[in-house]
Amino acid sequence: MPATDWGFSVTPEELESWIVHRDSDLLVVNKPGGLVCHPSKRGPWSSLVGAAREYLGVERLHMPSRLDRETSGVVVFALNREIASRLQKAIERRRVAKIYWALLMGSLAAPVVVNQPIGPAEGALVAARQAVREGGRESVTEFEPLAAKGDWTLARVRPLTGRMHQIRVHAAWLGHPVAGDKIYGPDERWYLEFVTRGWTAEMQRALGVSRHALHCGEIGFPDHLSFHAPWPDELADYTGLRP
Repeated sequence: MPATDWGFSVTPEELESWIVHRDSDLLVVNKPGGLVCHPSKRGPWSSLVGAAREYLGVERLHMPSRLDRETSGVVVFALNREIASRLQKAIERRRVAKIYWALLMGSLAAPVVVNQPIGPAEGALVAARQAVREGGRESVTEFEPLAAKGDWTLARVRPLTGRMHQIRVHAAWLGHPVAGDKIYGPDERWYLEFVTRGWTAEMQRALGVSRHALHCGEIGFPDHLSFHAPWPDELADYTGLRP
C-alpha cells in the first residue's frame, strides 16, 4: 500500500492479490495490518470496504464483522442483503468459529481459557481502551500456545464471544499482551505518541513490532463454509515462528 502522510492508499492490483474467495454472493479478502475496514474521509481507496466497492463497481457491500486497523486476516463481504442477513444471524447465534493467531509477549506454558467480563477501562488515557472489570459483559477466550522463541509465544486463539478488543484485553490480563500492542502493551501512552508522531525509534525499542501481532487466520460459517488466510510473512520473519 503506497504510504501517505495520513495512512495508506490501496491499489486495484493489491486488492486483487488479497482476494481469498469470490463468487456471486461473497468477496473474501486477506486484509493487511494497517488498513481500516470502514469508510475513511480520505476517499474510497483509503479503506478496505471503499476499495472493495470500487474494485467490484458496486455501491453497497455488507460487512457482517470487521477487524481493527492493525489486525490482519480474513474479512468477509456479502454482496447482497439476503446473504448478509444469514451471516449476521449466524454470528449473533454464535455459530461462526473464528481462529486467530497471536504473537504474545513472554512464555505461555499451557492452554488456558479466560472467562472474564470486559467493559470500558476506568481512567484510561485512550478512550477506546477496555479492561477486565466487574459489571462488564461476558467474555470468553481460549489461548493455546503453539511455539515459543525468546520472549515470544505464538498462540492459537479462539474467541467464544465477540467483545471489543477481546483478545487483546484478555491477553494483557493474562500477563502476555499481544506483541506490538500500543494500547494494551507496556504503556498506553505509546498509542497517543503514535497518533501524533507516527512510528519512532523509541517505539521500535519499546514495542518491537510496528503493529499489534494479531491475525485472523480462519472464519468458519455453518454448512462447512470456511475461509483461511496464512500467517503474514512480516510477522513470521520477525521471530521465525509460524503456526
